[in-house]
Amino acid sequence: MTLLQTLAFWAVLPLLALALLLAFVRLVRGPSLPDRVVALETVAVVSVGMIVVYAVATDEPVLVDVASVWAIISFLSVIAFAHYIERWRRKP
Repeated sequence: MTLLQTLAFWAVLPLLALALLLAFVRLVRGPSLPDRVVALETVAVVSVGMIVVYAVATDEPVLVDVASVWAIISFLSVIAFAHYIERWRRKP
């Protein structure tokens, strides 16, 4: 393991875990549905970051593909949630 990989594994992953925890708290406590959707997207983005950092730390390039697919799926889910919220607000 190189110095960059060691630094990525022991310094960045705990920070991303803290960000994931804080986003999860917002997801649970969010006062409104749009807040929860944004928190869900934050959880997805942070989890993609964690996968990429793990891929760099363990020198497994296939995990970057997994992270890319996960990012695309989470982006599409946020688009779907936004569409749902927009339609929900139009109803009287």
